[in-house]
Amino acid sequence: MRFENTQVWGFEHAVRGMRNPMNSWAKSDSKYENGEFVFGENDLDLAKRLIAGGTEHRKFLRQVMISVDITAPLYWWKEFDTYKVGTTANSTSTMHKLATTPITLDCFEIDDYCGDVEEVSQFVTDMIAKLEDLRVKFNETKDKRIWKELIRWLPESWLQTRTVTLNYENAINMFKQRKNHKLSEWSQSFIDWIKALPYAEEFIIN
Repeated sequence: MRFENTQVWGFEHAVRGMRNPMNSWAKSDSKYENGEFVFGENDLDLAKRLIAGGTEHRKFLRQVMISVDITAPLYWWKEFDTYKVGTTANSTSTMHKLATTPITLDCFEIDDYCGDVEEVSQFVTDMIAKLEDLRVKFNETKDKRIWKELIRWLPESWLQTRTVTLNYENAINMFKQRKNHKLSEWSQSFIDWIKALPYAEEFIIN
């Protein structure tokens, strides 16, 4: 599982917006340093208090945006797809591109793969060989029935890349709900990525 091209933006206008209710813009003390937005003590204190006040007070977090390219297995994406509000994702196309490149072990999620277990290793070897045979046969014949079988029997460990956009409010909810998940893709990989976001400690984790 990979997280690439992470970008975070919107802190400046989120700070401006969080001070609108009390017209307290003059107290804002955040600034840019070397092109990076840095929270001042006043703004950070207000942000923490609003976050502690709950979702109705921390609306400014919905204006802090995250974009990232995530490469993950289909079984992980099925669970990610429960997050529909405030998230957007565009994926690479299994439909159009599955048959264009060889099917190898690298096409699947293998972070904690038990390749040292003989039965597992043999099963995976046979599965990949059969899928590759179908792919080659389809490219030779262009028989859509074969392509359909290739799609049908593709395992859920198949890796797919999606460009995802979400916000810090989404990140809070996902962190809370997934930090102790039994899938390591959530409890380790995703949570480690969340922890590395700017001001994650102050705005998301705590």
